Amino acid sequence: MNADKAERYANLIPMAELDTADKRLQPFDIFNKLRGNSPVRYDESRSCWDVFRYEDVHRILKDPATFSSVRKLAGRDTILTMDPPRHTQMRAIVNKAFTPKVVNDLAPHIASIADELLNAAADKGQMDLVRDLAVPLPVIVIAELLGVPPKDRHLFKEWSDLLVKEPEVNTDEAFHQVMTEKAQAMKELNDYFAAIVAERRKEPKEDLISLLLAAEIEGQQLNDEELHGFCILLLAAGNETTTNLITNAVRRLTEDPELQPQLHGQPERIPGFIEEVLRYYPPIQAIGRIATQDVEIHGTRIQAGQQVVSWVASANRDEAKFPEPDRFDMTRKPNPHLSFGFGTHFCLGAPLARLEGQVVIQHLLERLEAIEFVAGSELTTIQSPFVYGVKQFPVRFRARAEAGLSKA
Repeated sequence: MNADKAERYANLIPMAELDTADKRLQPFDIFNKLRGNSPVRYDESRSCWDVFRYEDVHRILKDPATFSSVRKLAGRDTILTMDPPRHTQMRAIVNKAFTPKVVNDLAPHIASIADELLNAAADKGQMDLVRDLAVPLPVIVIAELLGVPPKDRHLFKEWSDLLVKEPEVNTDEAFHQVMTEKAQAMKELNDYFAAIVAERRKEPKEDLISLLLAAEIEGQQLNDEELHGFCILLLAAGNETTTNLITNAVRRLTEDPELQPQLHGQPERIPGFIEEVLRYYPPIQAIGRIATQDVEIHGTRIQAGQQVVSWVASANRDEAKFPEPDRFDMTRKPNPHLSFGFGTHFCLGAPLARLEGQVVIQHLLERLEAIEFVAGSELTTIQSPFVYGVKQFPVRFRARAEAGLSKA
């Protein structure tokens, strides 16, 4: 099997079944059919295996020895593309910056950022939820954690968009165009973080980059490539997923307006709502692995070296795991969705993403009511088969009178 071709098509090219804008906005009927008719199938056009059942996806994600993450991501290794033991060592470093206490202590600051962004929109009666809230909030949070100057925040979003961008069609020309854009973004990011790392070596601060500079693995400090890779990963993973979580949460609030009064004034219900959003509209749709040995899944034999794509968005709607999976139920317990992965590569930023989602929804509903999607507006999905989100989401609303008085 041609490894280069497998890497290319499995990781970057969307399935042929999701060939229209409407299907990409609502792919779940297609996932349901594939899960029922071909729970494990080989896609010749992408040179990979697609896996759709919860049981099989769960098995793959919890077994890094058989289903490896090792591959190059935009030409470099990152914690996402490592297996134990190196992955375990690298992850332990970043875990120090994302302890439960550190994350929970961020709540008041996240709330103040949310209020500042809502102040700019509340009196207008409408906003683009993505541009005005869902993008800037996580970008500000991760930029501050990394120690990036406020003047450079806008660059973060531009770069992270390019890092998740994928070809729209399965052609050599589209593939090479996107890879050229990714390579340029990686070069600019590398140069940017190299300059900040050099500054922190001279004058450490209370930020993640300074923490990474001081870290050691078996007595060895991280080299420049590892340092830059960490920064780039935290940038992309630290805002893209949370942006989509916030946007998808508000999308549900507009699709089912009765949820708004059910959540307003009842913050204890918001964590359950966020978990169900993660299951129902997962920010990440699929996770890629490579088989390290011949293995059988659901009666199908997969050969060593072949790529396996685990469709989390399908697993989260598996009727064998979730009763009435196509019904949105914010009281669902248990809710063992796989939207943050599972096992060794469980998303290290999950506690922060959850917190940001909860804080934003609570403050949004404290400030605004009658939130609705602006009818007739066109929705464009993010250009990536692995990401589930939209580029814009215009909403209109009323500012709550009591909220306006409290903010005056």
